[in-house]
Amino acid sequence: MIKINLKWWIAGPELTKLKNAAEIWFNRVADWANWPLQQLDPETCALGLLHLIAWQRGIDQFAGEPERQYRLRTKYAYANASDAGSNIGFERIFARMELGAVSINERMEGRDFDIIELEVTDTTVANNADYLNWLIQTYGRTCRRYEWKVVTPISVAVRPGTFSCDYGTYYCS
Repeated sequence: MIKINLKWWIAGPELTKLKNAAEIWFNRVADWANWPLQQLDPETCALGLLHLIAWQRGIDQFAGEPERQYRLRTKYAYANASDAGSNIGFERIFARMELGAVSINERMEGRDFDIIELEVTDTTVANNADYLNWLIQTYGRTCRRYEWKVVTPISVAVRPGTFSCDYGTYYCS
């Protein structure tokens, strides 16, 4: 925000109006000058430019995909590609795509060695089923089989309290 300060000997009601008009004008010019720089960010750019940035990064929009998800996939395309294949990288990809937490289990006892189990919440799978399959196909390890383990979180509240009772034993003969 551009602020213009007039010297005290120049101040007056007419010059204050001129100062306010100049501030509005120069702020508008600054917004015009910054507009091209704002178009480089996939989260805030115009949708037409987003399609160009996505094409440059090898991203296609799914049918019916929310715009927010498309913008995130485009923004983090390079970072996701570099994180692909590792457990911590897969967790970072889930965090960047705002899919919630994921727990990855490998080489489980009594199972084939190539099975990787992804533990996610039920809402993550319900809201993003096709997207999660694409995510594994694109960023998952080759020659691995992925399985979903769906967890439903339940919140439990326990209140402490006191319980007291009296008891007695009586014998009759």
